[in-house]
Amino acid sequence: MGGPSEAIEHPRASGGALGEISEGGHADPGLAMTPLDAEMERASEALVACRYFEAERACVRALHEARRANDFERMARIVLPLQEARRQKRQLALDAGAIHVIRDLRDVPRPARAGFYLVCPPLIGLDARRVREQLDAAQVPAMVLAREPTTRAGQWPIVSVGDEVVVRTRVAPPEGGDDSLDIWTRGAFAGERASAAHLAWFLAAGEALGDEAIARIKANEPAAHRVDDLMEFVAAFPDHEKLHQRLEEACRAAMREPTPERARRRPVVDDPYSF
Repeated sequence: MGGPSEAIEHPRASGGALGEISEGGHADPGLAMTPLDAEMERASEALVACRYFEAERACVRALHEARRANDFERMARIVLPLQEARRQKRQLALDAGAIHVIRDLRDVPRPARAGFYLVCPPLIGLDARRVREQLDAAQVPAMVLAREPTTRAGQWPIVSVGDEVVVRTRVAPPEGGDDSLDIWTRGAFAGERASAAHLAWFLAAGEALGDEAIARIKANEPAAHRVDDLMEFVAAFPDHEKLHQRLEEACRAAMREPTPERARRRPVVDDPYSF
């Protein structure tokens, strides 16, 4: 995909739902701008200016506002710049080349540094969420995963916690196993890059986690219910491309379906306070 200015599809681009765009790319001043219009205008400007954290926050606010209005068409368009803002943040974290191992919340570097963060026992998935929120608040590009104790089969459980759902999968440990954790920590604080293989392992573990979330989506549920499920999974683990793509697809499907009358099936929530 090209740069941010190419990636963003402004919700007004097709006219109608959010108004008309002038030749300069801005809303027609003769049309009243709604709060959602204004939010997406901010997201558009921030993304083009490479202010990715600002663009992400504006997109998230707009996405929830559009959902409250059952405006699935707008939602589908909002997901695209949201995905792009998060992709750019993740690329900056990868470019930093550091993997920080966090066994205590005091292990988070001060000042915070860009890179990948692996939260390990005795910390849990909920702590990883706190670390991610802390880094986001500081506008530090980071990808955060939580690792649980090694299973009897020698795998590493990887988990991410949201408001409503917990996503968990198991992956083979990286080359070096538990010994790699000390290597990552020393390298991160010595200013050395982690190996390409270890960085690739981190990205692959995140892919497996997001794929597990997708596998939990029920294809026979109404599209509007799938939208809500996917919004919760995206909130739990925002660093997965295909989760965003599935959310966009569900939004477009919901545009073609009547609003469901039956109550949404609530997801089964694991205990975020335990392994």
